[in-house]
Amino acid sequence: MKQENQETSPVARLLDSAIVACLFLFAAAAPNSIAATQTAWLLGMAFWLLRFAFRPRPKLHRTPLDYFLFGFFILSGLSSFLSYEPMVSIGKMRAASLFTIVYLFSQNVPSRRVIRLLALTLICACMISVIFTGAQRLLGMGVKVYGVSEASPLYRAGVRDGDTLLTADGVKLHDPQELVNELSKPDKKVVTVIAYRHEWVIPCKVPRATLLAGNNALEQLGVGSWSRGRDWRASGLYGNFVTYAEVLQLILALVVGLFVALRRKRSLIGVALLVALAGMVGALLLTLTRASWLAFVVSTALILLISVGRRAVLLAGIVAVPLILAGLFLLQQNRNVGFIDQQDKSTSWRETVWREGFHLLVSKPRHLLVGIGMDSIKSHWREWGMFDKGRLPWGHMHSNPLQIALERGVPALLVWLGLLFVYARTIWRTLRYKAGLDWIEHGILLGALGALLGFFVSGQVHYNWGDSEVIMIFYFMMGVVLALKNKIERAETDPA
Repeated sequence: MKQENQETSPVARLLDSAIVACLFLFAAAAPNSIAATQTAWLLGMAFWLLRFAFRPRPKLHRTPLDYFLFGFFILSGLSSFLSYEPMVSIGKMRAASLFTIVYLFSQNVPSRRVIRLLALTLICACMISVIFTGAQRLLGMGVKVYGVSEASPLYRAGVRDGDTLLTADGVKLHDPQELVNELSKPDKKVVTVIAYRHEWVIPCKVPRATLLAGNNALEQLGVGSWSRGRDWRASGLYGNFVTYAEVLQLILALVVGLFVALRRKRSLIGVALLVALAGMVGALLLTLTRASWLAFVVSTALILLISVGRRAVLLAGIVAVPLILAGLFLLQQNRNVGFIDQQDKSTSWRETVWREGFHLLVSKPRHLLVGIGMDSIKSHWREWGMFDKGRLPWGHMHSNPLQIALERGVPALLVWLGLLFVYARTIWRTLRYKAGLDWIEHGILLGALGALLGFFVSGQVHYNWGDSEVIMIFYFMMGVVLALKNKIERAETDPA
């Protein structure tokens, strides 16, 4: 039904423009800053709600995901009120309300051109963190020490050969002399030196006045040589390498989808997409996050299998071989683990919390029905004997299905799985409008489908559903897909 022919007031037009501006601010901020992204979301929602006060009021359209999105939110709220820690769980409902991002985009994108520009904005914004990651790796940070003697005060404090010393009592270190200066201060009894070793951050207590005799800083520290550290896990502008890896694999799927959909690959746009693809793949490798690597490979394989011929798939597989070898080399050099490594502490840690979480889930009918409540485990893990009775760092279950079932109940998990299934079906059905799609729109849909599969795969060993930075980009893609579906269907039913 067409909207009533009413003149739009200046205030309504201003609000419409403000909402679109918030959509672009969201896309530009999402790969780099959670604070700016959530500000854009909240402002956009406020402007949208205010817009209903002015005529002609916005028309709302239904989506195939409505029952699942609202059903999951309602079940999350029910589990929060019945939680072991109701106030803590209810506080987490703010994060659960991020699903409104889907509606902010699906209901307010004014045209298909804006959809295309939003997707390109997200990719360009992601390149900011990629460039930052590359520059940071080239410049290095901290003081990586070699030839640490057993007589060294650093050795006695726990520093070992190849460790990177990041800070001394919170002061960033750029060269060995700065560490000597900190250890020489008369008001210091003990200096806490933060050392990085194979992804572990280790606090080392170095007593003052234990420097060795020597003519330079290296001799006083008992160190043979030093360099800038370049072996840490890349985290972009987030500060967390897993979050960054998950964000990269989502946006990479979009880049792959656009490149596959591009008809003239030997063009300026094709070169730009290849540069973005190479930069993001490099940054993803530097995160040293195996599950996100696998998710990217799986999502790319899906996009290629449904879009190109066998020859192109074979060529892509050949190109991927050196990348896989490079990844395995980086894992061994920087994390000292293999891709599948039972000796890896993070693997055994996951196996332990999965076993404990499943036992807690099935221990009571209440847990199966409504869960224990979001974040209630932080207050009750001791009485439940979780995390190897405190011998492992406490946190979450490192698995989307297990975390959702444990915190919100099995019915919530089933609704969540239904949401992902219907979303995948929606993308697939929208892809069938191939004749009515331009290459960017086709690429967005391919990328969204690949990103969904990658998100699901990595979510088996990561709780990426609980990572706000990641889920906001996931919801962004979902909202854009629904907006595109709506625009295409309206164009078919009302060509004029």
